[in-house]
Amino acid sequence: MAAYENIYSGNRPDSNNWRSRLYDIIFEADTPAGKYFDILLIISILLSVLAVMLDSVRSFRIEHGELLYNIEWFFTILFTIEYSLRLICVKSKLRYSTSLFGIVDLLAIVPTYLSLFLPGSQFLLVIRILRVLRIFRILKLVKYLNEAELLIDALKASSRKITVFLFTVLTLVVILGSLMYLIEGEENGFTSIPISIFWAIVTLTTVGFGDIVPQTSLGRALASVVMIMGYSIIAVPTGIVTAEMSLASMDARDKQRPRIICDNCGNENNEVDARFCKHCGTKL
Repeated sequence: MAAYENIYSGNRPDSNNWRSRLYDIIFEADTPAGKYFDILLIISILLSVLAVMLDSVRSFRIEHGELLYNIEWFFTILFTIEYSLRLICVKSKLRYSTSLFGIVDLLAIVPTYLSLFLPGSQFLLVIRILRVLRIFRILKLVKYLNEAELLIDALKASSRKITVFLFTVLTLVVILGSLMYLIEGEENGFTSIPISIFWAIVTLTTVGFGDIVPQTSLGRALASVVMIMGYSIIAVPTGIVTAEMSLASMDARDKQRPRIICDNCGNENNEVDARFCKHCGTKL
């Protein structure tokens, strides 16, 4: 993923020694050793997150608490070794430790060590909350999602359209909430325009908490219109992002397509089967 590569580009050790080889294994996925390391790390992350989830089930924790405790410490030590190796092999330790993935790597191990310094029953709740932070380990999987860059490009390309869409929805909920406040009034639970706008947002997004319900016939008719509008509005951002993802996917495939460089003008956009340069006409 390009975003991941940009973080660590230029952070390789200068000398070609054991640190450089360790860097290739940990941060590069092009070598067999790097691929095996990534696969092992992904499996470890998934297993550790599974242990966290099982630890949150009271009946399972009571029956297998000691096993889960040992598993947690095993993964904590494993990720501590991994974090230490990353610090050892990079050229700029500060650059790595303050990057997004460096912070996530640190969050993966800190809560378990913090639990050692918070003993006593009065801190059990705090420890439980701190242990939940271990779920951040799953964010480390972002490094290995090759399609994430495609999704990011699509979201960037559709940001203006989505902004206009959100502004339109915001305008709608303000108008609809104000109308419902006028129709229903305080006696039916619509005590203010902000409360009515909250009802409009809940209804338009098809969430439907049901804490505020229109009582008059006109109010129910307006609510029906808002509900129907909600179903049609949901499809708009989905279509925008999907269209941009298709374009981004086409661009990505186009970039990966092999090209022929013209020796005369240096044009790199010639197709593989082209006989002449499309820019200057020189024979390829």
